[in-house]
Amino acid sequence: MKPATGPAPAPADPAVVPWLLAEQHTDTGTGTGTGTGTGTGTGAGAVPEERPPGTAGPAPAGKDAAAPVPLRRNRDYRLLWGGAGLSLLSGRATAVAYPLAVLWATGSPGDAGLVGTALLLPQLVVQLPGGALVDRWDRRRVMLAAGLGQAVVAGAVAALLLSGQVLLWALLAAAFVEGTLGVLFQLAERAAVPAVVPPEQIGAAMTGNEARTRGAAIAGQPLGSGLVTLGSALPFVAAAAGQLAAVACLFGVRGRLQRDRGQAPRTALAAEVRAGLLWMWRQRFLRAVMAAVAVSNILFQGLNLAVMSGIQSAGGTEFQVGAVLSLSGAGGLVGALSGGRWTERLSMRALVIGGLAVWALLMVPVAVLRDPYALGAIFALSGYVGGVFNVAGSVYLVRIAPDEMRGRANSLAMLVGGGAMAVGPVAAGFALEGLGPTRTVLGLSLAMALTALAALVSPALRRGPFAAAG
Repeated sequence: MKPATGPAPAPADPAVVPWLLAEQHTDTGTGTGTGTGTGTGTGAGAVPEERPPGTAGPAPAGKDAAAPVPLRRNRDYRLLWGGAGLSLLSGRATAVAYPLAVLWATGSPGDAGLVGTALLLPQLVVQLPGGALVDRWDRRRVMLAAGLGQAVVAGAVAALLLSGQVLLWALLAAAFVEGTLGVLFQLAERAAVPAVVPPEQIGAAMTGNEARTRGAAIAGQPLGSGLVTLGSALPFVAAAAGQLAAVACLFGVRGRLQRDRGQAPRTALAAEVRAGLLWMWRQRFLRAVMAAVAVSNILFQGLNLAVMSGIQSAGGTEFQVGAVLSLSGAGGLVGALSGGRWTERLSMRALVIGGLAVWALLMVPVAVLRDPYALGAIFALSGYVGGVFNVAGSVYLVRIAPDEMRGRANSLAMLVGGGAMAVGPVAAGFALEGLGPTRTVLGLSLAMALTALAALVSPALRRGPFAAAG
């Protein structure tokens, strides 16, 4: 749920996620209002003959249909997974290195904050047009161009720092360009996954992708900060090499990464963005889930700041704060690896409501605890729930979004999640100054509990993920 972010081995390939099939069989329409099917398949991994639009691959022909190649032997998926993982790892390292390099060179926290903001700004301003462009352009070429572009930018920054000059305007421009290319790469990769795996392995593929993202977040931050201590240019040299390696992986992926668009007339970019917004608005279940994601991300950003303030007031250190937050990422990695198993046992609605309720309960002891080890354990559990939730949400979004809409669907989901995160620290900062850590955290827990209650009574969530859109 929280992006929110080295590759870890994917678990054994599960069959088609049963909660998706069960709810699809019992409803009368898909999220796009085009109808569902009640076809039969083969055993526990059966796939209905009619699936949500945009699901890649043909339906099984019957009991004699050949079993798909396991993901660990799927060459195209492994190359796409590995290339995107290298790109993510490089991006995580430079995300830490940009502000650190500026801070150590200039001694100005304000300048370091400006560079960090320039790197993150594309998450807000580029998502929507980027999603439309990914749906319009060839996804392989988007990833190749973005990877090469990021390598060039990282190399240019390394050369600038090696020269001994720290030109703030140049670093601001480089950070914004790198952030923009990173958004395009991620959107194209997410949309391309169903083109390289069969429908019954979508759950396993999303599990592997979420684990990779969490692993890159855990490894990238210490990698970037560690290399900066050896030389301000080193993280960018390493990032350039990582991006080139990612591009080399992508060159090995065979076949098209999207369906043939034919000769349909191309509309204006603004019209395509508007079409994506309209499609998303019609997905009632998805709208309700995204609202819960937005609220929880705001609350967790506030919780992170409250924990920092509480540890500081108790005489703790920056290292202890970092350890607590790192344990959250580690818990998310474990949750991602086990996400497929949870989605086999629970419905999407149960995962949403249950996750919100568990988060609300876990927040309560944070209000009074100051011991970093106890806080780390709670944050690890919270991260675990977030990893499971992200896997389930990724599977659902891939299955419900048509191929020609996947870029825009992912961009809207990332925009809602990432944009909401920017609000949390500001609101929590004012609350902490006025109420203190204990009352602020209790207020965050109450807000999370109310969000869970709203999800419980939401008509959109009761209708199930494959209820007809209205």
